[in-house]
Amino acid sequence: MKKEILIELINMLDDFEAQQNNQQSYTLQDFLGYMNTKTSPIDFTTRKIGGDKEQHLDQSRKEANSDTAILITFMYRYAKNYIKKALWESRIQTADEFAYLITLMTFDSLTKTELINKQIMEKTSGIEVIKRLVKNGLITEYSDPSDRRSIRVAITENGRQVILSVLPAMGQVSQIVLGNLTSTETSMLSFLLNKLDHFHYQIYSERRHESLDTLYNQLSK
Repeated sequence: MKKEILIELINMLDDFEAQQNNQQSYTLQDFLGYMNTKTSPIDFTTRKIGGDKEQHLDQSRKEANSDTAILITFMYRYAKNYIKKALWESRIQTADEFAYLITLMTFDSLTKTELINKQIMEKTSGIEVIKRLVKNGLITEYSDPSDRRSIRVAITENGRQVILSVLPAMGQVSQIVLGNLTSTETSMLSFLLNKLDHFHYQIYSERRHESLDTLYNQLSK
């Protein structure tokens, strides 16, 4: 059986590599996540979202995988609700503000555009988040020495202390969001979400202004 298992592993690795299209490097953890998607049994109860009317929609919904997109949206809303609880007594008001600050914790500074793009936000919305953080003394802004047309932002010491104070609660949020997933399922989910993020961020960075039809036609090639 050892030989058969080894052959199966090699075949799965070949399939995994073929799906990467040489677009990104990968780790053992990525491959394990891929393996989990191929081997994990599905045995759980789900709730019914739609009603009993319009039964002819069922097949078209399955073909379009629309439920997947809906469920991803639901997960965002669940997480947003938990994050609101975690930030209840904090000077950080929203999940977006937390995301901006935690990103700036890992850089000396970023331009406003760089920070906004990393958060996948529209410029106008991102600027509003930055304004609130500057007003509350959590980040500072200054002219870019190498490009006076750009404004750089950096987290303040006050901002660092605020972030550190909410990290325990945000850790609880992470655990709650993962809910009843096993460690294997968590690894699988992480692999799939990272794969999707890589795919969509490339579109966001380079092709965001293309039409839906253009993006769809490229996907089907």
